[in-house]
Amino acid sequence: MNFQGVEHSVLGQRSIRTASMADREFARVSAYNEIPIVLVPQSPTFASLALNVPSGPFVLYQRWHKDMGQLSPGVIWFWPFWNRISHIVTRATITYNAPARDCPTADNVMVNVDLSLTFRIGPDADAARNFVYRLGAHRFDELLSAETEEAIRGLVYSVTHDKVNDLREEFALGMLSTLNSKVNIYGVQITNVKITDVQLPRELQLRLERTTAFKTKMGEQEKSHENRVRVLEDEATKELETIRKSNARKIQQIVAEQKRYEIERREMEEKAKGEARVQEVTAMTRADVALKKAKGEEVVEKVRARQNAEALLKGTQVKSQTMKIEADRKANVMIKNSEAALKVSESNAAAMIAKAEAEAEGAEALAEKRRYELEWARLKVLERIAGKGRKFITGDKGEAILNDLVPQAQV
Repeated sequence: MNFQGVEHSVLGQRSIRTASMADREFARVSAYNEIPIVLVPQSPTFASLALNVPSGPFVLYQRWHKDMGQLSPGVIWFWPFWNRISHIVTRATITYNAPARDCPTADNVMVNVDLSLTFRIGPDADAARNFVYRLGAHRFDELLSAETEEAIRGLVYSVTHDKVNDLREEFALGMLSTLNSKVNIYGVQITNVKITDVQLPRELQLRLERTTAFKTKMGEQEKSHENRVRVLEDEATKELETIRKSNARKIQQIVAEQKRYEIERREMEEKAKGEARVQEVTAMTRADVALKKAKGEEVVEKVRARQNAEALLKGTQVKSQTMKIEADRKANVMIKNSEAALKVSESNAAAMIAKAEAEAEGAEALAEKRRYELEWARLKVLERIAGKGRKFITGDKGEAILNDLVPQAQV
């Protein structure tokens, strides 16, 4: 089968006339790209006088159609008809092409994928016997074709069209292990699997090529832009360096002026400190003079105060002595007066005692006199009450007052 110039390999089994034709037949590929991997020579009708066993492939023989194993290479004399070479299996490494067409991707783009794998049957006669009797060339071809087709379509469908080429190596490793796990039991060893080509639809391929060209142009533009940016950065760096040097010089000038100002400030501070010391010494001198003057004036004032105190003390002593003498004199006078008053009081007391004794003797006459005086005083009070206008008095008190105003009513 031909897929756009790529032949799909076909594995097959051929019949040959004699075993000596094996090497030539293994090297011949048919018009249908059939690759022979097993040859079956014709059995002699009667015995053969000589049998040439080829040395390259595995040569299996039977006796009475029972497998007897491998024949050693060389010439065998007298080969009877009950013995027959059943299969000749190639030892060569076979390249198997399995193109897959119109495989849909995840974004439904049809992709053509060409796959190539290499295998060999072996490594020993037991593996060849296992392959011939358990699988065979035709079924092995069907197995490889189905497995490769399924694996390719599964790979392509798992990705989008722009990522198909990125999975070649990953797919090859996974496909190699998968196929070996399925065919090793039949005596076949897959040695290599690779994707030789991936073809997108023509229109899409042209668009991708234009996209690639545009990306290339964009890359060139980016490089040109980066180069321009680098040139501008270099120029900016130079200008920045110039500005930094200018600023460094200005900073040096400012630092020098600052140092000069600091020196002048220190000189001014020292001058101010010297003047302050002079003023301080002058003030201290004046303070000492004023202090000594104040101490002298204090001594003078203390002397004056002591003199005034002594004079005041003497005057006070004289005055107190005078007052004491006057007080003694007045005390003596008061004593004399008190003694005279005492004698007068004693005389008065004696008179009162005498009077009391006389009154006691005339008590009855005196009581009548006192009742008369009291009654007279009461009447004067009632007279004043009656002489101050009309008054309204009721009750017991009014009755009592009327009784008092009319003495005859009491009889």
